[in-house]
Amino acid sequence: MSNPVQAFQAIAATATWASGLFFLRFWRESRDALFAFFGVAFWLLALSWGLLAFFDFREESQPYVYGIRLIAFLLLIVAMINKNRDVGR
Repeated sequence: MSNPVQAFQAIAATATWASGLFFLRFWRESRDALFAFFGVAFWLLALSWGLLAFFDFREESQPYVYGIRLIAFLLLIVAMINKNRDVGR
């Protein structure tokens, strides 16, 4: 990693991976689906940051990496909608 941007991306990947571990631990204790969704979403974010940090993607292949982030954010939205729907019942 010769580039400060790559170093930042590697740090972000590590932080989001650790956050995913915390959410999955909370899911294991509570069995609340919100934590499972958040854990998987954060691991997908970690994957996207890691791919950007360690691989030199050409311009035409970078959208696929950002597609991983899109899926992660969609999972977060689904988790929040699902949780709010459960609270109303």
